Amino acid sequence: MSNVEKISVAVTPEMAAMMRQAVESGEYASASEVMREALRDWKQRRLERERAIEKIGRLWDEGIASGPAIDGEEVFARLRRKLDDKIAGRKSR
Repeated sequence: MSNVEKISVAVTPEMAAMMRQAVESGEYASASEVMREALRDWKQRRLERERAIEKIGRLWDEGIASGPAIDGEEVFARLRRKLDDKIAGRKSR
């Protein structure tokens, strides 16, 4: 790694033991490699969270632009009636 910056990070004894175990098992070459992967995962989660927030904002805007809200209970009652009618039609055949 030609372009690295060394920093010190404090972790709990449990985290340190987990890192040592991962290195000792050969899963990682060093504690630094463990930390780099953890930071890549953290960066990815932050990016996914940012995208999700943007998507929620777009959906919110679409919902507002779609017009006034309709009472959910009224809509479900209408759907139940349609489904009941459809089921009743099948039974009468």
